[in-house]
Amino acid sequence: MLKRTIENHVLSLMDEYFSVTIFGPRQCGKTTLAKNLFPNFSYANLEDMNVRSLAKNDPEEFFVKFPEPVIIDEIQRVPELLSTVQVRIDKNQKKGQYLITGSQQISLKSSISQSLAGRTAIVQMLPLSISELYSANIKLDRDTQLVSGFMPFLYSEPGHSPFEYYKNYVNTYLERDIVQIAAVHDLIRFEKFLRLLAGRTGQLVNNSALATEVGISSATIGSWLSILEASHIIYTLKPWYKNRTSQVVKTPKIYFCDTGLVSYLLGIETPSQMLRDPLLGSIFENLVVTEALKTRLNLGLEPNLFFYRNSNGLEIDLILKEEGKLKLFEIKSGKALNEEFCKNMKNFSAKYKDDIFSDSNDGIVIYSGDYYESYKNFGFYNFSQISELFNTKKQAFRLDF
Repeated sequence: MLKRTIENHVLSLMDEYFSVTIFGPRQCGKTTLAKNLFPNFSYANLEDMNVRSLAKNDPEEFFVKFPEPVIIDEIQRVPELLSTVQVRIDKNQKKGQYLITGSQQISLKSSISQSLAGRTAIVQMLPLSISELYSANIKLDRDTQLVSGFMPFLYSEPGHSPFEYYKNYVNTYLERDIVQIAAVHDLIRFEKFLRLLAGRTGQLVNNSALATEVGISSATIGSWLSILEASHIIYTLKPWYKNRTSQVVKTPKIYFCDTGLVSYLLGIETPSQMLRDPLLGSIFENLVVTEALKTRLNLGLEPNLFFYRNSNGLEIDLILKEEGKLKLFEIKSGKALNEEFCKNMKNFSAKYKDDIFSDSNDGIVIYSGDYYESYKNFGFYNFSQISELFNTKKQAFRLDF
C-alpha cells in the first residue's frame, strides 16, 4: 500500500480540531487514507442508499448506528447532516471525533461555513505524487508518467490500462457528478467542452471562444469551469502582478489535476504517442504545476503559486511566493541543458529585483534532464525532484500562554 505524504498533516489536525474535512477528486485515495489512519472509527458511506436515507431522515439514529469517532464519506450527498454534527460537537467538545470526506465543494461551502466554522479543519487532497510513487519504488519515465497519471487504483497492482481507466472515470464519475450538481442536459456538448479544455491545458482560457466552439453561452462555460474546479478536476493558476497595470495579464491559466485524464481526453493512449504529440510541452507543464501544488497541500501549506505574463511577451511559467518574496521557475519538457531557458527569469529579475527571493540561484529550470545545482547561476532540476523545490515547511507559530 502506498504511503501518503498528507497523513501527518491529517493526524496533526485531528489532534487539534473537533473534525477534519478532506476534499479531493473521486478515487484520489480519501477513503483509503481515512480508513488506514483510523481503523477503529465507525464508517458511514453516504453513497450507500440506505445509509444516505438514514442520514437524511433520522440523523440522531444515524449516529446510533455510526457512533463517534466516525468517518463520514462523501458528505456532499447529505450536506444537511453537518447541522447535526455541529450540535454534537458543541455538546461533547471532544477533539478528533469526525473525519469527513467530500468530492466537491459547491453544495458544501455554505453548509460548512454555517455549521462547522471554527469546528473543522479543511484539507485539500489530490492524487498520488511523484515522490509518493518513488517512495514505493515506482519510477516511470516522463512519457509513461504523463499518460498514466496518478490515480491510486492504477498503482494498486501491475497490468492496469490507464486509457481504459480514465475512460471509465469520465463515464462513471465525472459525468455523473456534473449532471447531479449542474443539471448538464447535453452530455455530448459537455464532453466536447472537456476535450477542448484539455487541448488548452497550461493556457489562458477564453470563455467566449470556447462557447463558440461548443455551441453554448459564455456564461455556461464559466459555470462549467467553476464546477470542474470545485470538483477538483481542474486547477486555476492565478497571475502574479505587482501593480494593477494594463500590461499584466490577469486571466488565470487552466490545468487538470491529473495528466492521465488530460491524455485520455486528447486521445493519447501510449508513451510513444505522447512523445510525438504537439501538446507534450503543455502536458509536461501541467504535471509540474500540479506536482508543486500537491507538495504544498500535502504539507498543509498555502499553495502561493502564480505565473506571470505581460503584453510584451515576458512570461514566467511558475512563481512561488514565500514570505513576500518570489522564486522563479521555468518549465521545459526536454532534456537539454540550455542557457536560453533562463532568459525570461533574468529579465523578470531585472524588472522586479526587490521582489526576488535572495538565494544561491537566480531561478530554477524544471525539465527532463540531469540535475545541476547551478549552471550560469540557475538551477536545473529533474521533474522527479519537484517536491524538494516546493517544500518550505517551517515550524508553525503557535500561541503559548
